[in-house]
Amino acid sequence: MSARKSEAHFAALEAHFDYRFNDRDLLAEALTHASALTAQSKAQRSYERLEFLGDRVLGLIVAEQLCVRFPDAGESGLAPRLNALVNRAACARAARRAELGPALKLSPSEAQQGGREKEQILADACEAVIAALYLDGGFEPARAFVLKFWGEAFDAVQRLPRDAKTALQEWAAAKKRTLTYELMERTGPEHAPRFAVEARVEGYAPTRGVGGSKREAERAAAAAFLAEVGADG
Repeated sequence: MSARKSEAHFAALEAHFDYRFNDRDLLAEALTHASALTAQSKAQRSYERLEFLGDRVLGLIVAEQLCVRFPDAGESGLAPRLNALVNRAACARAARRAELGPALKLSPSEAQQGGREKEQILADACEAVIAALYLDGGFEPARAFVLKFWGEAFDAVQRLPRDAKTALQEWAAAKKRTLTYELMERTGPEHAPRFAVEARVEGYAPTRGVGGSKREAERAAAAAFLAEVGADG
């Protein structure tokens, strides 16, 4: 991508975000896929580091918004909604709304293979852009981005499946797919443990849920899966 074309894309994105970067190098890094780096571009970086930060910033913003929107909900009501909003599919949808695809810096081969529409690349770049906004302007620009491009997704989690595990079991059975749950991590002290569980459906990417008990984490993982595949439970 030429420098002139990049500048045009950056200007269009800034107008779409309603935010002007003080340091456009952050935005450039957030939109650079590893495939675009060459031996001659050692001083440049892909979006991977920013993606790592953006994932955490996104989680904080979404958690804050859920606490505001659902003041009477406990963790069992908040965790499944968080998992439904902070996952690859949700980030990719937001990236498309934010029109990040055309501005991505990819290798010619990756671009020819449809990289600008790949869900994983779009999701990663979206998280990286959130981090770039956070580093450039603080929490408010990052929050504004999430509220703008996740807006209707927040509305979609108003109704929470009564029992996401049952809903997913019925969905998997209807598809004739095997469903399993796997404990991935247990952290925290004995009096306040935290569990991370993956819901695994044959033929689909696993989704993760967290909670204060294995059952709660399984419900969160199930709710995240249902949200990702577009099932209403």
